[in-house]
Amino acid sequence: MTENILIIAVQRQTVDDTQFYYSTEEIKSLTKTARGDVIEVITQKRNQPHPATYLGKGKLEEILALVESEEIDLIIANDELSASQMRNLQNETGVSVIDRSQLILDIFASRATSNEGKLQVELAQYQYLLPRLHGQGLALSRLAGGIGTRGPGETKLESDRRHINRRIDEVKRRLKTVVNQREQYRKRRRLNHSFNIAIVGYTNAGKSTLFNRLTDSDSFEEDQLFATLDPMSRKLKLPSGLMPIITDTVGFMQDLPTELIAAFRSTLEEVAEADLIYHVVDASHPDHDQQQETVLDLLKELDADHIPMLTIYNKNDQLTDDFLPMLKPSIVISAFIEADRKKILDETEKLIKKIWSRYKVTIPADQGKLLQQYKQSSIIVKEVFLEDEQAYQVEGYLPEDHPLMR
Repeated sequence: MTENILIIAVQRQTVDDTQFYYSTEEIKSLTKTARGDVIEVITQKRNQPHPATYLGKGKLEEILALVESEEIDLIIANDELSASQMRNLQNETGVSVIDRSQLILDIFASRATSNEGKLQVELAQYQYLLPRLHGQGLALSRLAGGIGTRGPGETKLESDRRHINRRIDEVKRRLKTVVNQREQYRKRRRLNHSFNIAIVGYTNAGKSTLFNRLTDSDSFEEDQLFATLDPMSRKLKLPSGLMPIITDTVGFMQDLPTELIAAFRSTLEEVAEADLIYHVVDASHPDHDQQQETVLDLLKELDADHIPMLTIYNKNDQLTDDFLPMLKPSIVISAFIEADRKKILDETEKLIKKIWSRYKVTIPADQGKLLQQYKQSSIIVKEVFLEDEQAYQVEGYLPEDHPLMR
């Protein structure tokens, strides 16, 4: 059953009208993703949100009238609220109140499918709730399953702070095991000298669609925010025959809860371990400049901003005007067009050649196994059989530290 939602938002003086418009559109999309029905959006221009009630007195009267006339089930604030703001708003309106962070955490809770994903979301929710418990009475006593109550919200958390602390320790302990397994997997990849590509981008930029088309895979793809939560890795075949490993990652977003970034750090480290990043941008989105900035900021936070990157401006089939890419190197494509996907593979090989070093070797004809190793591990640009020497002359590109370079 969908809930009737009222969204409230403060526009600070430092935020222009366009930016604010897209921010409110985004929280409407998030609410829709969480299966809520947005009845109305109430906004107010202020230097800062009201310290006690987020919005001023006049707007509170507007909210009260709407709550009554439209049978509002839940109020969602477009900013992170303090415990006192949440409590005061709930007391004033008699309706449950959550904020943007709780909404995002709720969506993650409903999307996590892997053991690791579920643990990460649970940890983020507990860490978010802990300092706000005394403001959560109404929200936590709502029926289980409502927006903002998925996950640990269903157990009367406000009654037992010690229970939460114990649970946080337990979740961290279990996560450590999973994180260690992920690290072992990474070590194996490093030992095998596999080339790793991570796909990143703002949520709903088309990462999973591209991942699926490039790898003939079937990860979850849908036109909604945070469709992918659990990272998935597959092999990608390049024109030269080289097969790097490509990983689809969770979508980024402005103002992601810090608890969520912290909890998902092990997953996001997949990005920091990559040799190349595909940064997918929805070129058709009017606010794509701001979205790509958000992704670049988060990459910086993850210490991944030094990794070579190919910016893929996606959804050019939805563009009406000429498009000028801001970032280089870049490519403008539609993930649904095969010729465009081939362009990505060609561009990827060009970039790998820049990262790797050129080699030239002569391999005796009876060293078939060695020749096969070169074919599997490198990008071969020339292979000639020398009749007189009964050997293959091979030229190509390999990582500088690869055993075959010694």
